[in-house]
Amino acid sequence: MRLIRLGAEPSAVGADVRAALTACGAGTEVLGGVALAGVQPPGCPVPLDAIVVLPKGVLVIVGVDLPDPAVKLEAPLGGQWKIDGWPLVSQDGTANPATEAVAAATAVAQRIQAMRAEPLPVSTVVAVGPFVSQVVQPTSDLNRGVRVLHPKPSTLLSAARELATSSVPCTADHAMKLLAILQTTGTPPDARTLLSEGFSDAVSPDLAAASTMLIPKIQAKPALPRKRLHQAVRWQYLALGGLVAALLFVWLLVALPGDDQPADATPAPSATSPTTVVVDGTTFVPKDVKSDKDCQAQAFGDAKAWLIANECSALLRATYETSVQGKQATVLVADLDLMDAPSATAFHKVVTAPGSGGVHGMDGKPLENAAFASGAKGSHVQLAFVVWSGGAGDQSLDAIAKQALRLPTTR
Repeated sequence: MRLIRLGAEPSAVGADVRAALTACGAGTEVLGGVALAGVQPPGCPVPLDAIVVLPKGVLVIVGVDLPDPAVKLEAPLGGQWKIDGWPLVSQDGTANPATEAVAAATAVAQRIQAMRAEPLPVSTVVAVGPFVSQVVQPTSDLNRGVRVLHPKPSTLLSAARELATSSVPCTADHAMKLLAILQTTGTPPDARTLLSEGFSDAVSPDLAAASTMLIPKIQAKPALPRKRLHQAVRWQYLALGGLVAALLFVWLLVALPGDDQPADATPAPSATSPTTVVVDGTTFVPKDVKSDKDCQAQAFGDAKAWLIANECSALLRATYETSVQGKQATVLVADLDLMDAPSATAFHKVVTAPGSGGVHGMDGKPLENAAFASGAKGSHVQLAFVVWSGGAGDQSLDAIAKQALRLPTTR
């Protein structure tokens, strides 16, 4: 188990959760996987004590601080919790602290699905403390994939073995994408580290075990009689001579100059490249173009997380300058070529959400407070960002951003 601490634990019992995860040690000798401590993925209603990504499942661990230690805790998901026979009443009046934990796990599952990452079962673990000797849960709650427990290495290990039961293990590459979606800061571990934590290689076991198929030997055709062989050879020489004569004739037609033009004359260019592009009366002056195969490296925010988890074959970017009421503005247009039309629709939904990020400018940095417009067509998503030259953007540039969607990203 590799523990990555991204922030402080939101509950007091979170310290016990972190200690139990740390006790598992690195590698697969005890459990394996990667734990993100003190994390709050985008869209999650509350900070989480930990998210544990295992090769066969994901555990969302939410801490609940009880008022006192308990010998016996009755913890039904749909009813009143009781500590040693006494009803548990929280400060906000809720009778069941597990409701918030289940909502958090649901939000994590929805984010994984929205980002189209590797599907793994997402289960809920409610860690209670400061101490509970025995937890009683209805069988129906256990079947729903929810565990209420006091966090110790033994209880967390037992919960992980019961809940992480996917029939298809997660590969190291997919684990990297999954971790990038769940953590908002930092860089996920590399593939070599994830392989050491029990995640499988990209090679399918079925493919590795596949047997080869014997191809029967093709019998050669019987040899021609000697007389027919001489005739066949003679006709082959005649055909070869005719082909050489035809090629020589064509070469002479191409090589010899016609009219008064010298043989080594260079044809004049048909037309000069345009120096400006006009869209709805606005003149845009091309400045620079760039093409990248690694789309995710040039993105940030949720847009980057989505691109890490999904395929993108190319990112084309171009910059332009234009004048708005006598003031210079800088325009960045980007075209992302995704796997198919549904992928383009999914990414367009992510990138158009407020605060979801986008793509960097040519200097590798986002354009500050840029006016933004976007569009999707087929497997392509077009993005346009406009700022005042040397500064940030504002709403007065929104119309320019919409016009910029019609600008080419190549010369």
